[in-house]
Amino acid sequence: MVKVQVVKQKAKEGLFSSTQAIIQEAIQSLGYDSSMYELLKEPLKMLTVRIPVKMDDGSTQIFTGYRAQHNDAVGPTKGGVRFHPDVTEEEVKTLSMWMTIKCGIFNLPYGGGKGGIICDPRKMSMLELERLSRGYVRAISQIVGPTKDIPAPDMFTNPQVMAWMMDEYSSIQEFDSPGFITGKPIVLGGSKGRETATAAGVTICIEEAAKRRGLDLKEARIIIQGFGNAGSFLSKFLYDAGAKIIGVSDVGGALYDPKGLDIPYLLERRDSFGMITNLFENVLTNEELLEKECDVLVPAAISNQITEQNAEHIQADIIVEAANGPTTQKATEILTKRNKLIVPDVLASSGGVTVSYFEWVQNNQGYYWTEEEVAQKLRYKIKESFEQIAHTSETRGIDMRLAAYIVGIGRAAEASMFRGWV
Repeated sequence: MVKVQVVKQKAKEGLFSSTQAIIQEAIQSLGYDSSMYELLKEPLKMLTVRIPVKMDDGSTQIFTGYRAQHNDAVGPTKGGVRFHPDVTEEEVKTLSMWMTIKCGIFNLPYGGGKGGIICDPRKMSMLELERLSRGYVRAISQIVGPTKDIPAPDMFTNPQVMAWMMDEYSSIQEFDSPGFITGKPIVLGGSKGRETATAAGVTICIEEAAKRRGLDLKEARIIIQGFGNAGSFLSKFLYDAGAKIIGVSDVGGALYDPKGLDIPYLLERRDSFGMITNLFENVLTNEELLEKECDVLVPAAISNQITEQNAEHIQADIIVEAANGPTTQKATEILTKRNKLIVPDVLASSGGVTVSYFEWVQNNQGYYWTEEEVAQKLRYKIKESFEQIAHTSETRGIDMRLAAYIVGIGRAAEASMFRGWV
């Protein structure tokens, strides 16, 4: 167990350093000097908190939580809060930097933020999770708010957790503050379309990538690694669009059928954590699934899945990253040389933060949109950003990941310069 934790820690540290390397290259490409990179290479603020929680058995357990605020030159920071036993400071810092890139790509008036608590919510009762959620808000309340830093759901957090957090913050401030947090239940000011936003954004990116490769989506063979919130909704959207989903996976393994999987059947039988392979025998490994022949591969699970060890064996023509950091930089270089089209995570997985922005806007104006309006605005944002990054990639002769970083970090750099920070 200790060895596994060390490997995971090193992987997350690797994501942090590789993210810094791409930011540095993007900053240099934009013509800024080293002082701009020094400003943007890590969060402006990193808060570590200790949260005492009374457990159901009467004992008190102390949890460690984090909140990173990467850069607020453009506007308040924005980013999710994850509950997971493997949360680390390096991971939270890296995710906050990616959020700055995402907000810059989509021209949102935010910088990047991120939070996390080291815990295993699968082993906690609802009352314990509520106490933890409220304790986290009390611990970070001085640095967050509708005009400071706006949290949202992330791994193993959901609208109920957001509702508890909003209620706690409103109690501290002594006034109702729905704009403090996004991803809330609809009745508390949440936005229609938020739950499916990430998958909807990935679907639009797949459509745009397919057009550029002359691929008819109704003839496409697609593999989706991950069957959680994003992966399951994505499989449904693509199945309904006529695509053939030939492979899906979860933490237990993978299902593969070149003739196409019965997605409605699988969705009906998966559990609340996205597990479905436990109902089948002789399943593949996740590693085997990634190397199967297909037109589009969607890593929608965890980071560091496509590496220099397996990049030469990836058969997909298009890779669309729905997860955070699924492809290492070395693998990106190998795949680019093989003429594979990679749609990077900071573009493809940004539907969630975009609709979170819509939710914040609706909270501020007190007027709420229909699901059709949300879907229309999201499609416009995704297509506009995809085209900008594709154009940057083509005109500069670079891969779409570096192009996305140039577009995304450019707004934070420009705003920092005008403020006189650098």
